Amino acid sequence: MTDLTMNDGRTIPAIGFGTYLVPPEDAERLSREALDAGYRLVDTAAFYGNEAGVGAATGGTDAFVTTKLWRDAMGYDEALRAFDASAANLPTIDLFLIHWPMPSQDRYVDTWRALVALQKDGRVGSIGVSNFSPDHLDRIADATGVVPALNQIELHPTFQQRKARAAHERLGIVTQSWSPLGQGKLLADPVIAGIARDIGATPAQVILAWHLQAGLGVIPKASSRARIEENLAAQSVTLSGEQVAAIDALDRADGRLGPNPDTL
Repeated sequence: MTDLTMNDGRTIPAIGFGTYLVPPEDAERLSREALDAGYRLVDTAAFYGNEAGVGAATGGTDAFVTTKLWRDAMGYDEALRAFDASAANLPTIDLFLIHWPMPSQDRYVDTWRALVALQKDGRVGSIGVSNFSPDHLDRIADATGVVPALNQIELHPTFQQRKARAAHERLGIVTQSWSPLGQGKLLADPVIAGIARDIGATPAQVILAWHLQAGLGVIPKASSRARIEENLAAQSVTLSGEQVAAIDALDRADGRLGPNPDTL
């Protein structure tokens, strides 16, 4: 399994098991199935309400665990309390993220200062952000001297985030894609489906291979063992330069599916 090297010197698996919308009662079982299948990264968040199940599955393993503080925990003291609450559910937190910058609150710099303190105190291995724009990234880096190790953003073939990826490359930040399959809407795309037929892979595997070949991390969600294994097998799929270019051409200016972080 491929690892990505973060700017703090630590590594993170390129593909992980995402648990957004996984019900709390299913989180332990599905996380265990993902680990049994070969995943080494499980991604959760306070907002998902399933940290306890993820913690039960990952305790006593060498799994890399990511969680995130929610919008109601912006601010220095609030962020520290949010970390404590997550740590009560998770035996280890390898990567702690600010889930959304919430520029309307203008508290993300103080929130980032709290994460920097947590890392300096040895309470978390790596710190990063989610849904931050290049301007947000520059502001917290300038204010603290600490650049996030990773930015988890909406990214899929119809919303490729090229400006954000260029900023990440400039700052040495790992890009991790959430909703990498475009919420499933891209599985029937004729370009994707055609490539899948040509190479004997599934549409999901084609899309995930496109991410991985671009050096992006991915955290696809799955609700069955078969889909868990299908997604993981994308690591063995190789796309030609022509196939990559065909998927690159699917990018659209209006391709965003989730909220715009600049307006929250």
